[in-house]
Amino acid sequence: MGPERDEDIREWVRGLGLDGLVDLHLHFLPERMLVKVWAYFDRIGERTGYEWPIQYRVAEDERVALLESFGVLRYAPLAYPHKPGMAEWLNGWLREFAERVPAAVPTATLYPEPSAATYVVEALQAGARCFKAHVQVGAYDPRDELLDPAWGALAEAGVPVVVHAGHGPERGPHTGLDVFGEVLARHPRLTAVLAHAGMPEYAEALALVERYPRVHLDTTMVGVPFTEALMPLPPDWTSRLADIVDRIVLGTDFPNIPYSYATQLRAVAGWAADDRLGDDFLRAVLHDTPAKLLNL
Repeated sequence: MGPERDEDIREWVRGLGLDGLVDLHLHFLPERMLVKVWAYFDRIGERTGYEWPIQYRVAEDERVALLESFGVLRYAPLAYPHKPGMAEWLNGWLREFAERVPAAVPTATLYPEPSAATYVVEALQAGARCFKAHVQVGAYDPRDELLDPAWGALAEAGVPVVVHAGHGPERGPHTGLDVFGEVLARHPRLTAVLAHAGMPEYAEALALVERYPRVHLDTTMVGVPFTEALMPLPPDWTSRLADIVDRIVLGTDFPNIPYSYATQLRAVAGWAADDRLGDDFLRAVLHDTPAKLLNL
């Protein structure tokens, strides 16, 4: 049923016949930005009524070492802007991070601004294998015409974009899968990974997966006790997954999670207990599908 502790992860993964994990959704940021992100979670209780203690509030080199100790072979370090002029700078930082951290794949981000199409194409040409679009934090409309050529370039390249478009953990002015659904209607070949499985709009997220062949869901914070108390999965969750086993990918939100890395893996392992899923499903989610999306 999954590893009890972080120290158990490697052995559990080997027991599945895997050399390690591929995590499509975790975060590394410039230090001054990360401090602000942690401050946001430190204050989230004032707005929501629930606390969010950061589990892995340690220095960058320690976080890299922790992932290695968990047996995470490769990962997509995601960053995201909250105002114009940040994305291109972040893309440079992410490129440098991937150059000095072997397990990190090159990633990039975007924001609705006149230069978006240009720097998205430049990031693709420089080898970016995954993008992040954070509709909630960025407080932007993903349908903005300034983003239209960027979505088109990503769709053409087949490079995945992890999109936080759902209302969880807090609503934004343009969150909601109905909003992002309009982007997909314009760009149906976009390889979109719906962060947090669209939480809390799980049914709507599943509907988009069924409608668009390149849409995936990531497991980030999905099904763990912390989230189940706030935004529980629908009772037919595992039966719905049985038809889309190759469209679910591991994501964890490390290091900004209020529980252990092993907790997320236990949640995914719990779904695999359904006879329609099993170890083949686990191997696909934890390694094969995210590795394919990242072109590893």
